[in-house]
Amino acid sequence: MGILKEFKDFVIRGNVVDLAVAVVIGVAFGAIVSSLVDNVITPLLLAPALKAANLQDIDKLAWGTVKYGSFLAAVIKFVIIAFILFVIVKGFKSLENNKVPPAAEPSATEKLLMEIRDELKKKP
Repeated sequence: MGILKEFKDFVIRGNVVDLAVAVVIGVAFGAIVSSLVDNVITPLLLAPALKAANLQDIDKLAWGTVKYGSFLAAVIKFVIIAFILFVIVKGFKSLENNKVPPAAEPSATEKLLMEIRDELKKKP
């Protein structure tokens, strides 16, 4: 049971969760940038160059076609991943906030008052 508690404490620590979120968001954002370059920017840059070269059937070239749908799909995936991570981190933060602080040791004055109270209870 002790190792599970240690693992839970390790995972709940803020810096571990933040690092995991940063890695996942970085990968998802990298997919957006790749899709933007591959599916939007490169075809827009190549299309005028291909037209200037007077190539036959330029409209049939797949790599000259702007694929807005692929780019929007990458953006939607990013938003979904970000939302899921938000929910997960919010859950971890609620676990972190639900920790019950250990009970404080009674002070010397409180101990003395408890002894007096106990003695008074003993008297008839």
